[in-house]
Amino acid sequence: MAGAFHTRHMAPAVDVLADAAAKLSPADPKVPYVSNKDGRTVASGTEVLERLVGQVANPVRWDLCMETFRELGATALVEVCPGGTLTGLAKRALPGVKTLALKTPDDLDAARALLAEHTGAGA
Repeated sequence: MAGAFHTRHMAPAVDVLADAAAKLSPADPKVPYVSNKDGRTVASGTEVLERLVGQVANPVRWDLCMETFRELGATALVEVCPGGTLTGLAKRALPGVKTLALKTPDDLDAARALLAEHTGAGA
């Protein structure tokens, strides 16, 4: 294991992130955001940010996220973290769903293209 990510040992990072997040005014997501806290969709940008901050020190419920993706009829997923582990799991559990792990800034164009293709939104 690379670190104690998503555990109580990350609590000091939550405080730092919460301070930084308090200075932001996030917009509401244009496509459903599925929280890895509980697999629920979140429509409020403020709640997305709160959940992201809190998730640093809490377990990831990717199983519940994949259930939600299936229920929503998701056709594409973009993983926004450096590892690519979650997209690997999704490829096996959600056949036919296109996946992309956004590992570096070099992957941004591909992510934009995938999202545009599957949401009808311009890049």
